[in-house]
Amino acid sequence: MKLDWNKGENGLLPVIVQDATNKEVLMLGYMNEEAFEKTKAENRVTFYSRSKQRLWTKGESSNNFLDVVAIKIDCDQDTILIKANAHGPTCHTGTVSCFDNGDESRLRESENSFTINDLEKTIHQRIDDQVEGSYTYSLIQKGINKVAQKVGEEAVETVIDAINGKEEDFIYEAGDLMYHYLVLLKAKGLSLADIEKELAKRHK
Repeated sequence: MKLDWNKGENGLLPVIVQDATNKEVLMLGYMNEEAFEKTKAENRVTFYSRSKQRLWTKGESSNNFLDVVAIKIDCDQDTILIKANAHGPTCHTGTVSCFDNGDESRLRESENSFTINDLEKTIHQRIDDQVEGSYTYSLIQKGINKVAQKVGEEAVETVIDAINGKEEDFIYEAGDLMYHYLVLLKAKGLSLADIEKELAKRHK
């Protein structure tokens, strides 16, 4: 399906950016056809800045880039949805999303809102940004064999504590196993989304 650029004022169409992992809406921007083609070519979100009157790659000054995972077009061909992996906070205020404000944000912060998807996103950022001093990045540098070995070791420890350990010990080891499993997925160029697709096929 092709976009209808004539529907947008001055050839600009709205773009909704959504976190590819946890589905949170990160921001709203605008693209002209040139920005859209640049985004597709580089797999990195580029908008048309109405204030700067030029193409603007998100993160060009902050390094908080948005890497494209998927692009969808609505039924009227005049709105774009981009699923992306964010490098750091998306909003210029330092929040994850441009919609993180007010009472809802404070409520979320007061709850335990950290998810496995958040962990996966952090792992990907550590590796993609080559964060020196990060255990995640140092582990991935040792190669696929070492990462797979760590998953095996953590799996054995999890099984032992499941049979003989205390509940808190089992939970701790299960957390280690999940972390190293996500690193292994990343090392293979995969993500939880790929596993979800496989499970969805089995469910059908």
